[in-house]
Amino acid sequence: MIAMLHFATLVVTTIFAAAAGVAFEWMLLRAMFVLMRPATARRIQATPHLVRGTTQLARAYAPQR
Repeated sequence: MIAMLHFATLVVTTIFAAAAGVAFEWMLLRAMFVLMRPATARRIQATPHLVRGTTQLARAYAPQR
């Protein structure tokens, strides 16, 4: 009976350790994907008034044809 108890304890401990290992590896994998993302992934689009202003400046300083 004691041998069965020891075996059951070993099985439960092994399952718990395997689950903890999988959870830790999953956490590290998610962290690596976040770190490997390029810096341009969250690029903010230029506001329309800046685009229009840049276009107007380019026209103002363009050589006249």
